[in-house]
Amino acid sequence: MNDPVAFIHGMKLLGAGLAMAGAIGAGVGVGLAAGGGVQAMGRNPDAAGLIQTNMILGMAFAEAVAIYALAISIIIIFVA
Repeated sequence: MNDPVAFIHGMKLLGAGLAMAGAIGAGVGVGLAAGGGVQAMGRNPDAAGLIQTNMILGMAFAEAVAIYALAISIIIIFVA
């Protein structure tokens, strides 16, 4: 019951899960970017190429946050 190793392992897993909370923000960001891009392309089809390029760039930056959160989570689990 009073095993400090199990407690530390549990806290590491809890911390890794909390670190992945950054993926929630990335998911929301990608959804907003896609929704805004589709609306903009629907309103101005002539500029669809430029809008799509900027939308994909914004999505890549938003997804980078999720990748960073995943990297931190993996570091917490396996290194710390």
